[in-house]
Amino acid sequence: LVIIFAIEHLRKRLFKEVRMKIYIESLKNNIKCALEFRKTFILSVISQFGVFFSYYFLLLALFQRFSNIRGFTIYEVLLCFGVIHFGFAFNETFFRGVDKFEDFISNGSLDRLLVRPQGVLFQVLCSRMDVVKVTRLFQALFFIVYSFIKLKLGFNYVNVVIVLMMMLASVVIFFSLFLLMAAYCFVTIEGLEIKNLMTDGGKHLAQYPMGIFRKAFLIFFTFVIPYASVNYYPLLYLVGKSNSFLYAISPIFVFLFLIPCYFAFNVGLKHYESTGS
Repeated sequence: LVIIFAIEHLRKRLFKEVRMKIYIESLKNNIKCALEFRKTFILSVISQFGVFFSYYFLLLALFQRFSNIRGFTIYEVLLCFGVIHFGFAFNETFFRGVDKFEDFISNGSLDRLLVRPQGVLFQVLCSRMDVVKVTRLFQALFFIVYSFIKLKLGFNYVNVVIVLMMMLASVVIFFSLFLLMAAYCFVTIEGLEIKNLMTDGGKHLAQYPMGIFRKAFLIFFTFVIPYASVNYYPLLYLVGKSNSFLYAISPIFVFLFLIPCYFAFNVGLKHYESTGS
């Protein structure tokens, strides 16, 4: 039994190492493809840089007119802004294949993935990465650090861990939504309007503290789609507007949202029938 357990453990470890190598090679190939047309790549990076800063300038213009929004200062809003955009940019950079899952169904390439030895989701993750969006990732990280310093939160262990949890939760919630929208594509083939509402719409909504909206919105985005657990509740704890430790660890609850989304994707995959493309 000990030998069997050791062999199984070794097999799983080797399988994980192989997957990591495949993903790294896929990332390298995507970077090479992006750099094949250098002028286009540079222009794309500049445009992404400008688009992201336009969001910031709109936020800045708002606070030129108002000193605060329902008690939240510009730096508190900016922390929410940076955290939510970090997760979205991370998913668009490294998990773009899941975001564009409808393409695999509509052009029939999902059929090809099903007969390969690796898992479908892993192959989808490796298929497409938008390295140009990495500029948004670094910009979001800059605003997180900048707002953290301006709020004078202090680089102690607790505060740093909470912010890191917020960033991780932001990545998880958008990945979960991408999976949920991929499952939705099994039914509709393409679900662009719903997907944009859930991801882009949610991103622009959650870049502000959820407390500034009506209570119904706050309840919905706490218990149905937990955007509020990503940045709003931890922010309240960080800036001293709440002493509830539950608020501090609320980003952990976002991982519970991943479970039904992953289950929905697997159910859709199990009942998938070829589009005939």
